[in-house]
Amino acid sequence: MTEPTSKGILISTAQDLRGRTAVVTGSSSGIGRAVAERLASEGVFVVLSGRDATSLHECAKRISDAGGKSVSVVTDIRDAKAVQGLVDTALKETGRLDIFVNNAGVSYLGNILDAEPESWTNMLETNVFSLLVGCQAAVRAMRASANPGHIVNISSVAALSPESGVYGATKHAVNVITNTLRAELVDDPIQVVTVMPGLVATNIGRNVDPAIVAGLVAMSGLEAEVRPGARLPDEVLQAAQAALGEIMIRPEDIAEGVYFAVSQPAGVHIAEIVIRPNKDFEL
Repeated sequence: MTEPTSKGILISTAQDLRGRTAVVTGSSSGIGRAVAERLASEGVFVVLSGRDATSLHECAKRISDAGGKSVSVVTDIRDAKAVQGLVDTALKETGRLDIFVNNAGVSYLGNILDAEPESWTNMLETNVFSLLVGCQAAVRAMRASANPGHIVNISSVAALSPESGVYGATKHAVNVITNTLRAELVDDPIQVVTVMPGLVATNIGRNVDPAIVAGLVAMSGLEAEVRPGARLPDEVLQAAQAALGEIMIRPEDIAEGVYFAVSQPAGVHIAEIVIRPNKDFEL
């Protein structure tokens, strides 16, 4: 953030984040990895969380190679004790918790009448239940140390549509929960932020119709096997985003929004950020 001086020169008011500690869920790839790397680049110690140990190790190495510090915890965030464990790890490693980013999410798009109930359970547990547990655990840790902090909940522009299916319903729940939590914390030095991305070049859409995923792969100009639920290689996602820049943005764009929100002066509360491409893409 910038502000004018008497000479009209812009100066930065971003706060120094060095020495702070963050937990980022779903940080093995996509938005979570980009957020973790962006915070680490500012001197934040990051607790990385995800289900894939290899991907977490790769993220940790990228952070280390860039001069940052992190620790990896393989976690299924649908387990409340595991989510609490992430906060406990932050406190054990550094004695503090300043930022908690509820990023992990899963998406099953399609008609309600054709869906498998297991997909609803997975979305509700991952997108809503784990976020609630993460918010509660983070607030308790921040309050215990009288520590100012930020809770960042990654939602979606799908939450802004009344006809965005079960996935959109889970993200609408994220918005409602975040707004309610913000009201509950009005007398605490803890700020709560909702970030609503549009279409981002990540693997969250890997459970959509394989034909759609195959189309994105074709746009990338690269070859990759398309299997339902399987992740696409980073280079394919990056090439697809480069080819579809008008309708698809980068995970790093969302990470910049998160950094902007958590680096503001104490008296500035960024409550909501919508980050979308120039043109909306509808599945």
